[in-house]
Amino acid sequence: MADHATPNLPARDFAATAEFYRAIGFEEGWRDAGWMIVSRGALMLEFFPYPDLDPATSSFSCCLRLDDLAGLYAACRAAGIAEKSIGFPRLHPPRREPSGLTIAYLVDPDGTLLRLVQN
Repeated sequence: MADHATPNLPARDFAATAEFYRAIGFEEGWRDAGWMIVSRGALMLEFFPYPDLDPATSSFSCCLRLDDLAGLYAACRAAGIAEKSIGFPRLHPPRREPSGLTIAYLVDPDGTLLRLVQN
C-alpha cells in the first residue's frame, strides 16, 4: 500500500453518520465503540465519537482530492443533499476557485466541512 493519510472526523452518532455516508456511496469497513471507518473506492474517512458536538460551532474539515468530483457530487445530489447556504447537511456546487482548482463543498450532518477538490 502506498503512503496515505485519512481524515479523522467527529461523529455524534456512528449509526447516523454511517447512514449519511452510505447514501453517497461509502461502505462501512470497521466500527467499534470508539472508532468507525468508511470508504468509497480509494477514499477512506475515519470517525471518532463526539456525542456533544454542536454542528453550528464545529471547525472540523478536510479535503478530498478526487479524480471524479462530478461523480461524487452527483451522488450527493441523488441522496437528496440540498444546495443551500445554511443548515446541515448541505452542498455548495463546484466552481473554479482563484487558485485555479475546481472545488465543491459538502457539510455533513455533524458540521464537518469536506472540500471536494478535482485532481
